[in-house]
Amino acid sequence: MIEIEKLKFGADGLIPVVVQDYYTKKVLTVAYMNRESLEISIKEGHTCFWSRSRQELWRKGATSGNVQRIVSITADCDYDALTAQVIKNGPACHTGADSCFNNVIYQNEQKNPFSLNALYKLIEGRKTDKLEGSYTTYLFEKGLDKILKKVGEECTEVIIGAKNDDNAETIYEIADLTYHLLVLMVERGISLSEVSDELAKRHVVDKKVKQETSKTQ
Repeated sequence: MIEIEKLKFGADGLIPVVVQDYYTKKVLTVAYMNRESLEISIKEGHTCFWSRSRQELWRKGATSGNVQRIVSITADCDYDALTAQVIKNGPACHTGADSCFNNVIYQNEQKNPFSLNALYKLIEGRKTDKLEGSYTTYLFEKGLDKILKKVGEECTEVIIGAKNDDNAETIYEIADLTYHLLVLMVERGISLSEVSDELAKRHVVDKKVKQETSKTQ
């Protein structure tokens, strides 16, 4: 672990911090810290930045509740930039988005990896901008009962695939189930980040339980 004295703050007394989701590794935002805000972040275990626009300390989530619990802070090879891995509680962006980085400037079509976020956005678009002939649009037009019926059917198909000891079939059906769950989430207005945050909370609770159990043994 390095000492803060080794860090190279800029002429304005600031150092850039790339904030990254601990679980997904997604970049959430880029902010700045001065020595005081870094020391507060380390002491309190939650991100505290320096707001360049307001010229004051900015404890992330102080008003919104969208705090970021720090897992680690790492310096680069020149000690003039930081990466903070965090477990976030709610959106990272002031717009309410999961991340500040959502505006695609360039995308290599030959290197366009699949992501649940991209699929969620596509499904979301099928609800707001209906496409004739689209199965997803059809589900939204039929409504919640139809979507729930499909989720139930796909759950059964996953069980059958697993009971048949057929991994290929099980994977196929899990993919179908995942898609229909995403449709249900969009229909109910549930975001991926809300599910991710719920899982993160359970993970933290599990660790605490294990720690408490080990102490009593």
